[in-house]
Amino acid sequence: MTWLRKPWVGPLAFVVVAFVAFSLPPYLTGDRLQARVQSDWGPHYPLLVMHVVCASVAILTCVVQIWPWFRSRFPAWHRRIGRVYVFAGVLPAGLSGLVIGWMTPFGPVAQVSSVLLAPLWLTFTWLAWRAARRRQFRDHRKWMIRSFALTVSIITNRIWGVVMFLLLADRVPEAELPNTVAGITTWVGWTIPLLISQWWLERKPARRQAAVEQRESVPV
Repeated sequence: MTWLRKPWVGPLAFVVVAFVAFSLPPYLTGDRLQARVQSDWGPHYPLLVMHVVCASVAILTCVVQIWPWFRSRFPAWHRRIGRVYVFAGVLPAGLSGLVIGWMTPFGPVAQVSSVLLAPLWLTFTWLAWRAARRRQFRDHRKWMIRSFALTVSIITNRIWGVVMFLLLADRVPEAELPNTVAGITTWVGWTIPLLISQWWLERKPARRQAAVEQRESVPV
């Protein structure tokens, strides 16, 4: 079974499904008080619900899209799910995220991060989609990996949030703690995954070239 050769697929899918199962339900009730981010700005709640629902679509479909076995075994479904990822996931989630990021209650540091993240997410995804339409599949794969890194960054954001809270709870005044934690985690949550994805993209060809050189150096 060739899909078993990618052992990261199962754990990644489990983490994503568990995260969505935990994060999404409060936003399906229509109860504003259950939202984990509160704001006095009127349109904030419906935009937040749109963002969470569409981002959940994006993160679930993205896992399927980067699964090599599924991609090669079901290319037609890969294309269909890709359209869902772009037009029902990233596009509405990114646009709504840009607005609610600008209106964030967590201060200017988190605001700048969110306002920068949303256009990057939209741009990387659009470049991936355009490359696929042009059948430039190597470029499509590279841009899709960058898009994936930003899509799943919400999970690392939450992990960093717990870490920062534990580190800063006794060092930062209680009134300043939410903005301080949010300001740090909104930046490291997406910059680190994006840097890792870029490192991986640049490192893999080097590894492949080294393997080729090693094979060529073996006597025949």
